[in-house]
Amino acid sequence: MSSSFIFSSESVGEGHPDKVCDTVSDYILDACLQVDPQSRVACECYAKSNVLIVGGEITIPSIGQRHPSEVLDFIQIARQAVREIGYTHPDDLFHADRIFIHLLVTGQSPDIAQGVDPRKAKGKKTAKQGAGDQGMMFGYACDETPELMPAPIMFAHRLGRELNRIRKSGKVDWLRPDSKTQVSVAYENGRPVAITSVVMSTQHTADVDHKEVEDFCIRQVIQRVLPRNLLTPKTQYLINPTGRFVVGGPHGDTGLTGRKIIVDTYGGMGRHGGGAFSGKDPTKVDRSAAYMARWVAKNVVAAGLARRCEIQFAYAIGYHKPLSVSVDTFGTATVPEERILRAVQKVFNFEPAEIIRQLDLRRPIYKKTTNYGHFGKDDPDLTWERTDKVEELKRAV
Repeated sequence: MSSSFIFSSESVGEGHPDKVCDTVSDYILDACLQVDPQSRVACECYAKSNVLIVGGEITIPSIGQRHPSEVLDFIQIARQAVREIGYTHPDDLFHADRIFIHLLVTGQSPDIAQGVDPRKAKGKKTAKQGAGDQGMMFGYACDETPELMPAPIMFAHRLGRELNRIRKSGKVDWLRPDSKTQVSVAYENGRPVAITSVVMSTQHTADVDHKEVEDFCIRQVIQRVLPRNLLTPKTQYLINPTGRFVVGGPHGDTGLTGRKIIVDTYGGMGRHGGGAFSGKDPTKVDRSAAYMARWVAKNVVAAGLARRCEIQFAYAIGYHKPLSVSVDTFGTATVPEERILRAVQKVFNFEPAEIIRQLDLRRPIYKKTTNYGHFGKDDPDLTWERTDKVEELKRAV
């Protein structure tokens, strides 16, 4: 990438149809972990019009042979998730109390279970807990923002969070749940110098004028949330660019769990292995190893070992060790990358069971992650955001 460029990242609001499905999936995951921290959950949802399909594989060991739906009312959990998003208005086709919810839930495949379980099995190469799937996972951190996240995605998330806060406060009665934001940032010599454009689309009632929506978004959200020193007279504002956004959510578009993976991570600035997060318990390395990689990368940057850092792991299903661990600092390292890699491997343990232990992942914390990014939040429950390994890394280097 050249020294001067413009980079854009987007975020989506809680009422976006894909995020509706992510939210329901994570609500169900948390409910299962509340009953049994050893729950195995892979929950995915599909939403369209006034229909929500909840499917996947769920095993709750402590309830024996009973079906999970005998212990947990998945339909009411889904309705509660939709209700808290805000689809409760009389004119909502996709309404928390009126949607038709279909359950298609089975137990976890025994073939997958024996690979994850910490026990011997025929054909399995180890008795240790193995990864729940094959794949590669990435983690990223940089010093562009206090959260050690890329500026474009953090700015887009900040806009979305503020828009949602105002909507739920009831102060602006024409706001509705579905929304999207996008921010383009100009870089010079690898550093953010200006915001060149801001796109904001928000669902609204039919009786509000486009000019009112535009003025509100610019004055009450954008100019109050984004850094003043990066907004310039040349910054372009595109508010509800089609001119109207009344039909939204699953009424206007199909929703599916796991379809916003770039929104969930680094806005495209850091790479992504391809696996989605929501609805998956921590034995699924798609989620847990991506959280681990973020923790490692963030500590490397916080320790001053690099201005930018990307970590990659790879796993095989049923196997307990990563097949590879790599570090890329994009030429920003303050010590040789080989020393950083050796320090990382000394300080952190990347076995799936150890990831769960180190980050304390068998807790019902996941509905906190669903919206506005899984990374960059200031919440003690999200342990992968800690910078508690800085001194240990420095010593290891």
